[in-house]
Amino acid sequence: MSAPTAPASAPVTRPAASLWKVAAARSVLETKQFFREKGQVIFTFAMPLLMLTLLASIFKQRIGDSGVDAQQIYVTGMLGVGVMSTSFQSMVLQVVGERANGTLKRLRLTPLPKTAYFAGKIAVVLVSSLGQAAVLLGLGTAFFGLHLPTDPARWATFAWVYLLGIVSCTLLGLAYSSVVSPQSAGAMVFLPVIVLQFISGVFVPFNDLPGPLRTVSSFFPMKWICQGMRSVFLPDTFQPYEPGHSWGHGQTALALGAFAVVGLIVCLKTFRWKTRNDG
Repeated sequence: MSAPTAPASAPVTRPAASLWKVAAARSVLETKQFFREKGQVIFTFAMPLLMLTLLASIFKQRIGDSGVDAQQIYVTGMLGVGVMSTSFQSMVLQVVGERANGTLKRLRLTPLPKTAYFAGKIAVVLVSSLGQAAVLLGLGTAFFGLHLPTDPARWATFAWVYLLGIVSCTLLGLAYSSVVSPQSAGAMVFLPVIVLQFISGVFVPFNDLPGPLRTVSSFFPMKWICQGMRSVFLPDTFQPYEPGHSWGHGQTALALGAFAVVGLIVCLKTFRWKTRNDG
């Protein structure tokens, strides 16, 4: 008579609650590490504030009969720049640095789930971008004539534009980090971001730009984020100065959603935990 066989053990899976705890712990760690880097914190928060202060103090002309002057446009534009800088720009530089110094390679060998690592990065973006947006809005309302909306629908628009902008730019930053080398990361990030600021309605009213530049900017998220922010904080009298003479919420949501999907697909296919020299 043969000996009874032991029952097969069930596969061990990580409980969802445990995964959330790991992701939350990683988010706290990433956030603490971000704020310990004083230089990065100062640059992230100070650059948009400095640009807003300089531009809004120098240029004050009224835009047609819209009741809006250049100062309010600069505030909304810098909100878009802030989203881009805290998500895309910071994400590329952080991930490229961590890949170069071996941090990603070491993390890949630990039990840390991939989702927990990405959750930590998203948490840093959310905390830093919300803080930056609060400071920009405070500066705009205190010194540059910006009026915060009282209509809840406008704040709902701010929420979805902000979230779609953060998600799309973060995913695009993760994807872009795989094609940037540590030696050229600064130039390959700052140059396109600066160019996009000039053609996305940050410094110049969007409809005043040449047609070809308007077309090029529509293929990047900054244009749509800035347009969405103008629809939240500028009066409806400014709509005639927008593309199509309207805020274009449907097109903005569609464009930012498409950027998020493209960023996710490219990120999943190209993200690397090791440098090319590591094989």
